[in-house]
Formats: sequence, structure tokens, C-alpha cells
Amino acid sequence: MKLLSYRPDESVPDFDSAILISQHVDEHLCISGAVARCSLWWKTVPGMAGERLGMIGHFQAASPEAAAVVLDGAKQRLKEQGCTLAVGPMDGNTWRRYRVLTERGVEPPFFMEPDNPDWWTKAFTTAGFLPLASYSSSLVKDLKREDPRAGRALTRLQNQGVQIRQLNLSRFEEDLQKIYEVSVVSFPKNFLYTKISEEAFLSQYLPLRDKIHAELVFIAEDAGRPVGYVFATPDYTEAMRGETIHTVIGKTLAILPGRRYGGLGLVLTNLLHQKAAELGYSRLIHALQNEENQVQNMSGFFGEKMRRYVLFSFRFSP
Repeated sequence: MKLLSYRPDESVPDFDSAILISQHVDEHLCISGAVARCSLWWKTVPGMAGERLGMIGHFQAASPEAAAVVLDGAKQRLKEQGCTLAVGPMDGNTWRRYRVLTERGVEPPFFMEPDNPDWWTKAFTTAGFLPLASYSSSLVKDLKREDPRAGRALTRLQNQGVQIRQLNLSRFEEDLQKIYEVSVVSFPKNFLYTKISEEAFLSQYLPLRDKIHAELVFIAEDAGRPVGYVFATPDYTEAMRGETIHTVIGKTLAILPGRRYGGLGLVLTNLLHQKAAELGYSRLIHALQNEENQVQNMSGFFGEKMRRYVLFSFRFSP
């Protein structure tokens, strides 16, 4: 199998080359016949103290043998660029697709969930990669279960002047800007966080307008200033399978830091569960959470883990 290298401005077989430019890819590797490929980033990458990261994303492979060739090539190129740690699969940063699904469980894939052949885990570990971070999705089957702390927290927040409303689709872009405003303050402490411009953020979410169910998105405001939100969507993959949609995907929860907004995450989660039940849904998935995140405690109270994922890394010897 011959491994080919492409610059971002070159035409790549069976791949939208415009993505390489828009996502600031530094190099794309592809085995002839497109049986495996990946993109590499080493210039514009997330930060990690004491490390120079190289990212391996857009990873695809038709077989373990092809995966081994493209992963070895990726490691060689990133080492040549002076990287100390290769991280993957991640399409450049955490705003895009990343992680390997490692423990599938019995539930079918859900909307916007990363999926991959089960042998991908072995492909990465055989190539010398080790787990860098672990993630999970939890399934809530009882949407009427309430944490008794939620009511007390809601009363305190309302007394402070915090108001919670649903997304306004007639002002969709303006509300997305509010969500962005909270995200860029709330997320910087997240693992491998990368700053994103408002323009880039909007370009990712504006095309999803027709998929947004406004009643499943709550925005908390304090004197008109956005201070938190929870973003959820129906599981459209159920409809694609010919089923009635009965599951909601809780995608993102973000709260501004500080004691003033303590408990707001629980309040928003509780409101989301209540609204989902009111709308006739019977299940909700807390999706793709870092296992080190405190929100895991809340997910553990409401539901049980249904799926696990891993982000891998390879350390280069000096």
C-alpha cells in the first residue's frame, strides 16, 4: 500500500479538498485507492502544558492493515515537525468530530454521535497509542425524576433576577450569539479547549436551524446578559430508521463560572427533562461527556452509562 501526501490546496481523491483549507489542515495522507486516510495539524492545535501537540483527524480506514500504514505515516510526519505528542482521532479541535467509540453497548447510534468500526480501538492501540481522555454517554429513562436541590436552586436564582427562557427561532442568529458568549467564557478550562471565533461558531450552527427544536433549548439571562444554556435536539436517527422519535439528545450544558450561578446547571437539566416529558419524549441522552467533568455526577443521578469513547495519544521519544 502506497501512502501519498497532499497539501491543503491540492485535489485529494474521494475527499472534499475545500475542507482541508477551511479547517486549516497542514497535510493530508491517503493510501492509493483511498482505503485509508487522515489529516494532520501541527500549526493550529489545542494547547497542553509542556507539550507540542500534533493532531490526527479525518481518520478513515477500510481495514486494520490500512489503518496501521496511515497511522505510522502520521506519526512519522508529526515527529518530523517536532511534535511531542500525537492526539487522535480529532479533526483539529474539539469543536469538530473527535474520539473513538470503544464500548458500543446495545443502544443504536444517536444523532450527531461519532461512530466507527469496533476494530478501530485495536488499530490505535496496536500502533502504540494510549488513552488520553475518556468520555461516556448516559441514558435517562425516567424523565420525571427530580433532584430535590433543583427547586431550591431555581427559587434562589429567580430571587437574584436570573430568568430562563427558550430559544427564539425568529431571532436564531442573535440567540446563537448569546450561546457563543457563554461558551467562550465557560469552556476555556475544558480539556484541549481551542478558542473559536464567533464567525466560525455561527457557521457551524446556523445550517442546523431546521433541526433545532426551540422548546429543547433553554437560555438563562441575568439582567439581559446570557449566563447559561442547555442545548438539546430530538434524535433524528430514530426517524431515519423509520421509528417514532422518542429520545432527546442533551448535547451541551454551559454555565458562567462563579458562586452566583451555582446550581444553574442542575436547574437547566431539570427543566430540559420536564419539557422533554411534556412534549411526549420518553428518554434523554446526556451525550459525550468527559469522564473527568463534574457533570458526570448529575448524569449518574438521572441515568446510567450506555456508551464509552476514548481519545488516544502517542508520545514521541526524544
